[in-house]
Amino acid sequence: MRTLFNALSLGMATSIAVAGVSHAQSSPETVIQSQLDAFKIDDFEQAFTFASPFIQRMFGTPERFGAMVKSGYPMVWRPDTVAFLSREEVGATIKQRVMITDAGGAFHILEYEMVNLQDLWKINGVRILSAGGMGA
Repeated sequence: MRTLFNALSLGMATSIAVAGVSHAQSSPETVIQSQLDAFKIDDFEQAFTFASPFIQRMFGTPERFGAMVKSGYPMVWRPDTVAFLSREEVGATIKQRVMITDAGGAFHILEYEMVNLQDLWKINGVRILSAGGMGA
């Protein structure tokens, strides 16, 4: 009985801890999905907040960033489905592979470079690994 009680207590404590996770402690997947959600509603200001300082300096404004995404990464701007694939730690970064199916049914494999800055995951770049394959 004590073992069951301890297991239940541990489960409840874990649930409470998970429910209390802040944006600062979110996972790379959560940050990527949050940025994709912002792109879907053309909230480029919000999408820009998930970019690393390096990316923010490169584009300067959320509007320039949004224009680049719309023209260069249309599958990211308007994803139909998103699936998170493998993840690899490379030094201080994480390379997260993501499969996105666009509105036309073509799938794209992208690699997001994620950096952790003061307990915040940020997107430091996206590389298209394969593009335009048709889904089954």
